[in-house]
This record gives sequence, C-alpha cells and structure tokens, in this order.
Amino acid sequence: MRKILFIFLLTCVWTTAGAQNVKLYKKTVKALSSAKFQGRGYALGGANKAGSYLENSYRRAGVDEVTRQPFTLDVNTFPDKMKMSVDGRRLAAGRDFTMREFSPGVKGNFPLYFVDTLNYSTEKLFRDLELPRYKGALVVCDFWFSYKHREDFARLQSKDGAPNGGLIYTWNEPLKFYKAYAERVADKPIFWVLDECIKGGKSVCVNVDHKFYKDYECFNVIAKVAGERSDSCYMFTAHYDHLGNLGRHVFYPGANDNASGSAALVTLAEYFAKHRPKFDIYFIAFSGEDANLRGSIWFVNHPVVPLEHIKYLFNLDMIGDNNRVLYCETSDAGLPGFQKFQAINARKGYFEALNRGKLAANSDHYPFAERHVPCIFFENEKGDAFQYYHTPQDEWKHAVFDSYEPVFRLVVDFISE
Repeated sequence: MRKILFIFLLTCVWTTAGAQNVKLYKKTVKALSSAKFQGRGYALGGANKAGSYLENSYRRAGVDEVTRQPFTLDVNTFPDKMKMSVDGRRLAAGRDFTMREFSPGVKGNFPLYFVDTLNYSTEKLFRDLELPRYKGALVVCDFWFSYKHREDFARLQSKDGAPNGGLIYTWNEPLKFYKAYAERVADKPIFWVLDECIKGGKSVCVNVDHKFYKDYECFNVIAKVAGERSDSCYMFTAHYDHLGNLGRHVFYPGANDNASGSAALVTLAEYFAKHRPKFDIYFIAFSGEDANLRGSIWFVNHPVVPLEHIKYLFNLDMIGDNNRVLYCETSDAGLPGFQKFQAINARKGYFEALNRGKLAANSDHYPFAERHVPCIFFENEKGDAFQYYHTPQDEWKHAVFDSYEPVFRLVVDFISE
C-alpha cells in the first residue's frame, strides 16, 4: 500500500512538473537574450531575426497555425560610433552615458555649461549661452530639474531656441536606456550621463552616429491552437522586441524584458497543443512595443479575429523575477477576471498577493484595454532582476526564473476553471 501511495505521489509530481516545460523556457530566454539577436532591436535586424526564431519555436511546439502580421514604423537608432570623453577621460557607453531616443548623431568638441539650479534664472541661462566662451556649449542639468522647467529646456532642444550645441541630462547610477526608439529626430543631440562622470568637467568630445529608418518593416508572430469552439478565444501576448544597440559594441540583451514573457508564450503554446482547450487560443508575439506599442496598436486596428470574440487576454511582460507579489493591470472589462485570479491565488498560494496598479500605456495590453477587451497585464517587478531593467546587464547570467512557474499555473488554472 505504501509503495502504491509513493508511486501515486511521484506520478502527481511528474504531472505537475510536466505542465511547464522549464527546460524549454530557459533555453528560449537564453537564445533571445544572446548576442545573435543584438538586443532584438532594429539597427542590425535583431528584432526580425528574433521573430523568425519564435516562428520556428511555435512550430516545434506543435501549434496548428503560425502566421506573420507585417507592419511598418519610423525609428531612430544608434548602430555605429558611440564615443564620449570628458576632459580627455573616456566614458563607457551604456554604463556612463547613453542617448535620448530621438537624438541625432554628433561629432566634435564642445564646452560645457552647467545650469545653476540653486539660483536658477531663465534670463541668465539664455544670456550666458550668448557669451563667446559658451558658443555651441552642451548644457548640463539634472534631469528632474530640467523636467520642472521643461518649457525652457524645450527651447534648448530647438535649433532656433538657443545657440547651445545640445543637452546633457545627469542621472544617478544605474544609468538606464529609458526609451528605445523615436519616430522623429530632434534638432540637437541629447545625452544621459552619470552625474559623477560629468561633474566639474570643462569640455566634452563626442562622436556618435545615428540612423533614422522610414517605414521599417516589422512583423507580429501569431500562433493558434484550435479548441473545440471557435466562436470565442483566449489570447496570450508578449513583446519580443527590445532596446537593441547603443553603438556597434553595446547591446541590451533583455533577458527579463521581455525574453521572459516571449519564452512563456512558447511553453504555453506547447502545453495547450497537448491539452486541447475548449476555445481557440492565440499566442501573439508583438514587435514594436519598445517603439511605442506599434505592433499591438497595428493588431487592434487589423485584428485576425473580431476583438469582441476575445474572452480574455493575458499580457506577459517581465515575468522573470522573484518578487512574491505579482503586479497586475486590468481593463475595466477585465476586472471580473482579476477577481477570479485573486480567488485562484488565494486557494493555491502562487503569490503572496496580486497587486493591481493603475492602467497605463506601458505595455501591449493597453491598446486592447482602450477597445474594452477583457485583459490583464502581469509583471513581476522589483525583485532581484529589476535592478538590471533597461541596462546591458539584463542578460542571461542575471536571469531569474522564480515567477515563471506560478504565472504559468495561474493562467492555466484560470482557463481550466
């Protein structure tokens, strides 16, 4: 009897463990965050290469259909030279400095003008910049101070607003690439620089290339597992693009953001291909998320199924961490589903809590929420991996996998119930 009980329990363990293909999940995260895909950006074609990789991954997972949904976007990138030195001291791209996403390229030597934030005067700032010693200067200022005086600094960004050569916004460590790409190019170069790297400097030497792409061709990857019924469906979404390159030698791997969510889509597709659902399920890997949600906006305007047929949409973004509280956002239509998630989690104890935040345009669920689709956004933020968010250190060696399995179980339970 004891032997039979042991076999039964072992079978339960095997069944539970087999529900999530952790080996495949880790393999996919590692591949997507590798140098092969160069941060899954646009300058070196990494995003489209990653899309092709996911196409093949879905096919190997056993789904019924895989299709591409092409679209275009305008995008500014930094594919080549990325050099900066202060008073002859070389700074490291991605660690000591980075670029605003809409910055043009720039080359030359420039004097530095430090904004007096203690005795700030708009008149004095613009009067000083007319002085010969500050001709073509890069204006240095704490970012948050510049944000408070953004009308003045908007003038400094304009070629007709002031005679300065550009802007340097200072920031404390770690220095992050807060935006990926822009659909325009500013008149003047704009840098982010660690405060300690620029403080007290007299001049700066820079050599930065940029390339602006008009109508860059991208695609969403759409996989389908057919259910017993096709009159309604579920959707799993995640973006596979990321920040790409900062010059030819630095890229942002994006292991957590968002190789983690993209890999989960592959394993969920494999699971439901083996455990046929009642309703059709779509697995949509979006491109263009870090370029202002372009892929998901295109999809809601050109849906492959009527949006009103979506029973519930699950958007997985940055689920590779170890915070025991799972961050969520829902549409108004998705609130009853969130309450169901809370009930499941209360019974199963996957997380200590589900923390519902305010709906924001921060990931690909938002265009669906605006169209009143029932949806939820899962993000496991502020664990050990979060410190590497939007830095070159968001890489395989810093990958965390704790939240993958409980998120997987949570959404599978939701659908099965």
